[in-house]
Amino acid sequence: MIFADLHIHSKYSRATSKNLNLGMLEKYAKIKGLNLLGTGDFTHPLWFKELKQNLCEDETGILKSKTGFKFVLQTEVSLVYNDGKKLRKIHLVLLAKDFSTASQINELLSRYGSLSADGRPTLTIDAPSFIEFVKEIDPKIEIIPAHIWTPWFGVLGSKTGFDSLEEAFGDKASKVYALETGLSSDPPMNWRLSSLDRYTLVSNSDAHSAWPWRIGREANMLALDENSLTYDKLINSIRTGENFIGTIEVDPSYGKYHYDGHRNCNISLSPKESRKYNNHCPVCGRPLTIGVLNRVESLADRPEGYVPKNAKQFKRLLPLMELISHFYNVSISSRKAWDVYQKLIARFGTENRVLLEADFNEIAERTDVKFAKLVILNREQKLSVKPGYDGVYGELILKEFDDAVIKPENQASKSKNLSLQDFLNKK
Repeated sequence: MIFADLHIHSKYSRATSKNLNLGMLEKYAKIKGLNLLGTGDFTHPLWFKELKQNLCEDETGILKSKTGFKFVLQTEVSLVYNDGKKLRKIHLVLLAKDFSTASQINELLSRYGSLSADGRPTLTIDAPSFIEFVKEIDPKIEIIPAHIWTPWFGVLGSKTGFDSLEEAFGDKASKVYALETGLSSDPPMNWRLSSLDRYTLVSNSDAHSAWPWRIGREANMLALDENSLTYDKLINSIRTGENFIGTIEVDPSYGKYHYDGHRNCNISLSPKESRKYNNHCPVCGRPLTIGVLNRVESLADRPEGYVPKNAKQFKRLLPLMELISHFYNVSISSRKAWDVYQKLIARFGTENRVLLEADFNEIAERTDVKFAKLVILNREQKLSVKPGYDGVYGELILKEFDDAVIKPENQASKSKNLSLQDFLNKK
């Protein structure tokens, strides 16, 4: 089983932690329960140098650290161009099989912008040309539109995006095989568009720090053998859906652009509420930042709740540290939060095991009965989140949940013997 987070950043990207290095990434990826991680930012010359110095490559196309932890070469780019209709700003994730291929990509992209200015470089090239030129280097380079619904940088975003992938990529759309849902959307929202059926829906953290409430908060689950993993197997799974089990998602309300709103005016509105104001802020009168939910509804050709035949599994989970922070009413990075977190990791090994399969009674023994119930309710997707908007994260709403009903199998001690594979395969 592979748990993969394929979109992260390094310390060389803007607004990232200065401690975002390979050692920290590996440490917290393991604690989270990930066993494959994107390198982030291979386009940045200093980070690329660090990657070459610290990661070994072989014929598999998967890089290994000195301890054997697995990475795949990955970066994100920002395309900024005018297509004759409007200014477009699109973020794309790239995966490459080896340093030689990544070097060729870097040489190409350096013609369109400064690679040393930011770990996520801004490039003045249109999307169809970008796909054409990159694919000429190697057809197995994977190009995945990032967080496709976010207003400013999603390919379908409300501010600078398109109304379809075909409009965005033209005759090169056939060379795109997967789409990243982003924090503010989940698979059911994307299933409402029949035009997206042919794409594999992937989820990644887009982490700007290695902390466990960022890295791996969204991830991909693949039925591939960790010991025989190759780049080709990974790409085939992404492109065809073969051995692609599904994704781990946060509640889309947790994302920073789920609802419409104005951060400066402290205004957050549902799509229905926004329509009452003609999509303008009731405080300042300026146009609202139209969020993901509104945008999905405007392009959807299917009703809410539609499930396509080829739908993959998904698990909607909030990070463990978010639960701890809100339950104990402490800062997410406080000593108290870390103490509780470490107790659970010491018993269950990884955060994913705590969130997905840990026994109710054992959680309660190490924390609190009500906190154990919160973990189970998170697992059962029964928690409420105040929607995020205009760059503001959503927030867990903690109510009295003594009367909430949780499934018996999640309380019974016998569930602790389930393997993670068994848990994921449960219907």
